[in-house]
Amino acid sequence: MSVIIKEISKEDKALKKAFVKFPINVLYKDSPYYVPSLIMDEMETLNEKKNPAFDFCEKQLFLAYKDGKIAGRIAAIINHEANRIWNKKQGRFGFVDFIDDNEVVDALFAAAEKWMKSKGLDSIIGPMGFTDLDNEGMLIKGYDKVATMATTYCYPYYKEQIERLGFEKDADWNEYRMPVPNSVPERHQRIANMVMRRYKLKVLKFKSLKQITPYVNKLFELLNVAYKPLYGFSPLTQRQIDYYVKMYVPLLRWDLVTIIIKEDTDEVVGFAIAMPSLSNGLIKSRGKLFPFGWMPLLKDLKSKKNPVVDLMLIGISPEYQGKGVNAIIFNDFIPSAYKCGFQFAESNPELEMNNKVASLWDGFSAENHKIRRAYVKSI
Repeated sequence: MSVIIKEISKEDKALKKAFVKFPINVLYKDSPYYVPSLIMDEMETLNEKKNPAFDFCEKQLFLAYKDGKIAGRIAAIINHEANRIWNKKQGRFGFVDFIDDNEVVDALFAAAEKWMKSKGLDSIIGPMGFTDLDNEGMLIKGYDKVATMATTYCYPYYKEQIERLGFEKDADWNEYRMPVPNSVPERHQRIANMVMRRYKLKVLKFKSLKQITPYVNKLFELLNVAYKPLYGFSPLTQRQIDYYVKMYVPLLRWDLVTIIIKEDTDEVVGFAIAMPSLSNGLIKSRGKLFPFGWMPLLKDLKSKKNPVVDLMLIGISPEYQGKGVNAIIFNDFIPSAYKCGFQFAESNPELEMNNKVASLWDGFSAENHKIRRAYVKSI
């Protein structure tokens, strides 16, 4: 039977849920490395009325059927703000999953590319999400490693299929895994103390949402400035900031949040946010928070037996990059992480050309255990 492509309308909640569930319930149901997102979160991400990214993005979802069963999915995305900033006429493909079948893959990408051409676009990149805080890149190394909550897993044949279609490398991200030291290296302590004195900097710690609230906007303003030169980035709007705060702040462990300010002005010059790894809990939940999916997630968040901490976000003001502010962050983070019982830290994706971030892990026995890639093709 030939492949049938279904274009999902905005109103078709049932097909949209089938789109979200396909990798969880079918393609990766037996994979020990795939970490599912929560179905309710994915549904909200794809909801034009709830996700503020749709203030400047649009999308079209497609499902591929073969022999009457779902065999693949793809989202065709346009980030109009990123295209304006980077002077591109570029579409993105994301939320892409498929069986290892040429006919299925050809039909999926043909549908996405046809839609993009109808919008006047001339190239396609991906996998990418709506914004820089969504999943980016296709796994090309580390197929025997468990994914993090901020990344997606895929089978090795994805790379072969994408390249068969004529896609070429556009950018790579590296991911590192490193042991958590039992104490701060003397060099980092010395540099941290010197830099804090020289630039009159101060580390802020928090115990509640009320305490951190005055600094939330300052943190995201710094993120917008620090991430501005990075691949495909478009600044977060206030609506997006509010959206991410509501989604992620309740999950934070305050001892794993570091904000560095100038003592005299209260200006945020650096920050780091880490979280206990939720990978095992998400695997056990199979994408469902209720009725009992919340239990393994809560265990991952609170237990001192969780061995892995995910380094979610780090940002340093361009004015202070290369001046040792990272040593202040490590001087605060390492004792907290060790006290919490973490044995390993996962860096999450870092652009290969971002040497400033890669240099952070010098001296920490970091292993580059995963690589993911964004591909590009003219259409």
